[in-house]
Amino acid sequence: MKFTPTPIHGAYIIDLETFGDERGFFGRAWCREEFAQHGLVSDIAQCNLSYSREKGTIRGLHYQIAPHQEAKLMRCIRGAIYDVIVDLRPDSPTYLQWTGVLLTAENRQSFYVPPGCAHGFQTQEDHTEVFYPVSTSYTPSAERGVRWDDPYFAISWPLPLSQISAKDSAIPDFKPL
Repeated sequence: MKFTPTPIHGAYIIDLETFGDERGFFGRAWCREEFAQHGLVSDIAQCNLSYSREKGTIRGLHYQIAPHQEAKLMRCIRGAIYDVIVDLRPDSPTYLQWTGVLLTAENRQSFYVPPGCAHGFQTQEDHTEVFYPVSTSYTPSAERGVRWDDPYFAISWPLPLSQISAKDSAIPDFKPL
């Protein structure tokens, strides 16, 4: 695997190193030892699968507060997403900054989301599926969010919004500490 840092401290794009022959290819999508060598959370508590029917759907931006903070390894397995994180770690050099990356079934890239970052994505194609392991089990009482159109962050989504949950659209404006 090839780990490429992003503008957010501790977040990485991860490319498969593939080995091919006449059958196709093989590549490791997860290796506990390699993640640990990069200082990344290397435990998996659950794996999630998300399906969105319509292009332009936004899911998130979600995070969990301590002690239930999650690391995620995002991977689009059908279609394409614009994946966004917002750094909410007060001790981070990139605190309150955001970045976005395009993940597609074709590029087979993964996006490592560090604990303490809000995360969400927008589908770029109809019938998009995303698979992602998470380091901590979902804890409803620890769930928090950043609204997709919060003026404090002014995230530039590539498409007009087509679908969002009532819960995600009702998240209040962010107030920094």
